[in-house]
Amino acid sequence: MATFDIIMPKLGESVEEATITKWFVELGDTIEEDQPIVELATDKVDSEVPSPVEGKVIKINYEEDAVVAVGEVIAVISLDGNDEVETTTDKKSKPVTEENKSEAKSEKKEEKVPDEKSDYKSNRFYSPLVKTIAKKENVSLKELDSISGSGAKGRVNKNDILEYISNREDGDEVRVEKIPEKKKTTVKITVNEGDEVVPMPRMRKLISEHMTMSVQTSAHVTTVIEADVTNIVKWRNKYKQEFFDKFGQKLTYMPIFTEAVAKALRDFPQVNASTDGENIIYRKKVNIGIAVALPEWNLIVPVIRDADFKNLLGLATDINTLAAKARDNKLSPDDVSGGTFSITNFGSFNNLMGTPIINQPQVAILATGAIVKKSSVLETPEGDFMAIRSKMYLSLSYDHRIVDGALGGAFLERVAKYLEEFNTNRTI
Repeated sequence: MATFDIIMPKLGESVEEATITKWFVELGDTIEEDQPIVELATDKVDSEVPSPVEGKVIKINYEEDAVVAVGEVIAVISLDGNDEVETTTDKKSKPVTEENKSEAKSEKKEEKVPDEKSDYKSNRFYSPLVKTIAKKENVSLKELDSISGSGAKGRVNKNDILEYISNREDGDEVRVEKIPEKKKTTVKITVNEGDEVVPMPRMRKLISEHMTMSVQTSAHVTTVIEADVTNIVKWRNKYKQEFFDKFGQKLTYMPIFTEAVAKALRDFPQVNASTDGENIIYRKKVNIGIAVALPEWNLIVPVIRDADFKNLLGLATDINTLAAKARDNKLSPDDVSGGTFSITNFGSFNNLMGTPIINQPQVAILATGAIVKKSSVLETPEGDFMAIRSKMYLSLSYDHRIVDGALGGAFLERVAKYLEEFNTNRTI
C-alpha cells in the first residue's frame, strides 16, 4: 500500500503550530496534485495548503478548529487510489465523518481539561505541543492557567511556557504578569426588523483583539504636520510611465513615503523600538509594515524588510508584490512578522488625515493623508508670493511611555523634511 503523509507545515520561522480552519476535501475524495486540501491559520494569516501528490484521501487525523503542532500528520493520501478509507485513528482525534462533525464541535465547547495530578479542571484550550512540554517539565494544569499567554485570545504558546519554565528553573519566584480584568459594561442591543446578524469573521476578530489590546497597552498620542510634496508629485508624473515600461512596476507614492520614513528612523533610532516590560528594545533592522486594505474591508500589514537599504525600485517591487499577495490571500506568516514601524495610507480614500492605532509591539505608526492642491504663501528673496502647491498631512501616533512629544515631533518633522527636499534630479 503506497501512501503519502500530509504533514502540518512550518508556516513561518517562529510558527510552531497552526489551526485547521477548513478542509477542502473529505474522506474518500480523489484529489489532484496542487489541489488545495486544507486551510490553515496562524495568529496572523490564513494559508491554503495544496496537495503535493495525487491520490485518494484515506485518513484525516484532525477536525476543523483543531490546533496542530508543526510536523504532525494531518492526513494520509493513498497514491494508487485503491486503499480503503480508514475508519479508526489514534488517540490524537476522532475520525472525521459526517456523523461526528457536529458532535465534536459541540463537545469541544464544553470540554474540560483535567489535571492528571488532581481534580482541578480548566476551561482554557492548550495545543498538543504546549501540553507535551508541560507534561515533560512537570507543569501542572493549575500552573498553566496562571501563565499569561501572548497568542490569539490570550492562548499560551510554546514561547510562553518555555519562558515560564526558564524562570522557574532559575530558582527565583516565578513572576506571572496577569492582565487585570476589565469590567465589561453590558450594553443591551436591540435587533430591529430587517437587521441582519452575522458572526464576526475570524480576521475581523483578530483585528479587533489586536487593536483593543494596543489601545489598552500604549499611551497613544498623535501629532500632525503638513508637508509640501509638490516636487514629488511633479517627479512622479514625469517618470511613472517610464518606470512601469522599464521595470514592470507601478510607481505609487508609497515607496517614496517609505524611503523618507526609513531615513528618518535611522536618524531617530529611539522610534524604531519596542517595549518589553520595563525594558526598551532598540531594533537594529528597519522593517516597515505597510497597511493593505483587503477586498472584504479587512486590513493586514505585510512587512518591507531592511527598507533602509533599498532604493525606490526595490521598495516599489516589495510593496507591489506584498500588496498583491495580501489581496490574493497568499501571504505567509513571515511576510507579516518582524515589523519595527508601520505606515497606513488614509489618502487612498481621499481622507485628509487620521489618528492610527499603534501596531504592537511597535511604538509608533505614521498615517499619510490625501495629496491636495492648496493656495500657499511662498517665501522668496524677492518677497512672499501666492502659489498653488500640492500638500498633505502626516500624522504620527506614538507610545508616550517611550516616545515623548519632543522626540515624536522631531521625527515627524524630519520625515516631512525628507519629502519636501526630494531630489527631483534623480533618474530612474
